[in-house]
Amino acid sequence: MATARRSRGKTRRMKNEMNVVPYIDVMLVLLVIFMVTAPMITPGLINLPSVGQAAEVPSTPVEVQIEENGDISVRLRQAGSEFEKIPKEDVLARIQSMTQADTPVVISADGKVPYEEVMKIMDTLRSNGLSRLGLMVNQTKGNSSKK
Repeated sequence: MATARRSRGKTRRMKNEMNVVPYIDVMLVLLVIFMVTAPMITPGLINLPSVGQAAEVPSTPVEVQIEENGDISVRLRQAGSEFEKIPKEDVLARIQSMTQADTPVVISADGKVPYEEVMKIMDTLRSNGLSRLGLMVNQTKGNSSKK
């Protein structure tokens, strides 16, 4: 007859936690492999197409000057160019006739001009396709924070 044997040794309990040591070992081996092979990989060369001559982007900005009394003048900032006084309604048309869409436009306003007026002109220019807008300021000599 078969007799059942019982082991009188320690009973093994189930563990609730996962053993992550083998995963860490695998990750360290992969890290070493990547560190060894990374310097051996040479970057591929890209053959770019050649171009005859690119269109020149005008680097000369258009300057819009707003005076204290509300008069607006426009000029192309080149040597010898003069300001041309124009009515507010014609500012956009005059700038568009002088420039392309990617030409920078610089606005210089008198310090006593309300900022809302400057923003109206900037909004008008921006909403009509001129995206490169800026404000011109005068730099002061020395440190202005000294009292």
